[in-house]
Amino acid sequence: MGYLSGRHVLVAGAGVTGRSTADALLAAGATVTVTDRSPERLAELGAHVPGVTLLAAADAPPVDIDLVVTSPGWRPDNPLLAAAAAAGTEVIGEVELAWRMARELADPPTWLAVTGTNGKTTTVGMLESILRAAGIDAVACGNVGLPVVDALLAGRRVLAVELSSFQLYWSPSVRPLAGVILNLAEDHLDWHGSMDAYAQAKARVLTGDVGVANADDPLVSALLADAPARAHVGFTLGTPDEGQLGVVDGMVVDRAFGPDTVLVAVEEIRPVGPPGVADALAAAALARAHGVSPEAVRDGLRAFRPGEHRAVVVAEVDGVRYVNDSKATNPHAAGASLRSHDHVVWIAGGLLKGASVDDLVRAEAHRLRGVVLIGADREIIAAAVRAYAPHVPVHVLDDATMCDAVHTARTLSQAGDVVVLAPAAASMDMFRDYAHRGRAFAEAVETLVES
Repeated sequence: MGYLSGRHVLVAGAGVTGRSTADALLAAGATVTVTDRSPERLAELGAHVPGVTLLAAADAPPVDIDLVVTSPGWRPDNPLLAAAAAAGTEVIGEVELAWRMARELADPPTWLAVTGTNGKTTTVGMLESILRAAGIDAVACGNVGLPVVDALLAGRRVLAVELSSFQLYWSPSVRPLAGVILNLAEDHLDWHGSMDAYAQAKARVLTGDVGVANADDPLVSALLADAPARAHVGFTLGTPDEGQLGVVDGMVVDRAFGPDTVLVAVEEIRPVGPPGVADALAAAALARAHGVSPEAVRDGLRAFRPGEHRAVVVAEVDGVRYVNDSKATNPHAAGASLRSHDHVVWIAGGLLKGASVDDLVRAEAHRLRGVVLIGADREIIAAAVRAYAPHVPVHVLDDATMCDAVHTARTLSQAGDVVVLAPAAASMDMFRDYAHRGRAFAEAVETLVES
């Protein structure tokens, strides 16, 4: 009998994660109630998960609740979660639930965890590719889209787990075999309240046997230095020291897990450019921590191709390339995107979530041909452009569509330029998600091709 058997658990949130959580809890013998403020989401979950009780818009848990499992985006100050905490009822996330359920198995899966402000999804995809090249039954899960409880119940042997700061906040017990922080920059400050709180949530990934961190990022390096992980490993885009992975003469080299070992040529890594190489170094470090051979690392990285909406060239029209990097949902990611090109017309805007774009605009002003801004926080970005790139024409589009933005960008570009959608912001003000935004960009570019 597991610790969930016979317990009454409240699931907060009826989305994809909530549905998987309810399924897992029922399978473990728990009594399950699900709450959400959306009647439609509740009804849909109830139709797919028979056996749960549905509770609309609860501001406090029922009196007999033993545990609350929250969807990751719900903040601690949510009235329901705050009331549960005040009543002494434990609140955890779906990832923590999966960890606790895994600990009850005779042969639990190995967890290899990835977090950071940018590059998480690419890195877990690379890691999954490497592990499968080694013949390991592995899957990418977590924030990448597949709930961890689903991967656990499917019996996968190694979990390449992408973890957001929200998921880590709600996961106090998770101790992966190896975990990495890719980078840190301002993001989700509206949720966490401060940069320090955001960083400390990320640092929870460094609590297992091996902690891996970006040696080129001072904040990340400082978190690793204070981490309880038994072994500390760094990665760098430069020449690696002992205990690091890095780049020597165009080759990825491992100086952390045994004698100096060449893993793969930089030119074989996709996506191209420094961010892609950094992600590959991180994925290789986690795989090597699990004992994967150099040959499997090489084969897995050679086979990997990035997903949609990540620096994808949509088309070239009149000598101008149009690049969809809708996944660049914060200034740090947008900066990496812009640095990949010499002359850019930048399409940006959306929900900044409390992050500043001043440093981004200051650093990349020299490569901007023009800027087209849409979305809720367009005027904040416009103010930064006017302050730090006064020579750059900026078009702030009110009540505009993505098609309007693309056509405006065309008027600012000339042959040899690149029009880049790198919003530096979240998408929910105008779109369902970053993928919806990216598709809108691609469709708008297609209208240029057709004309």
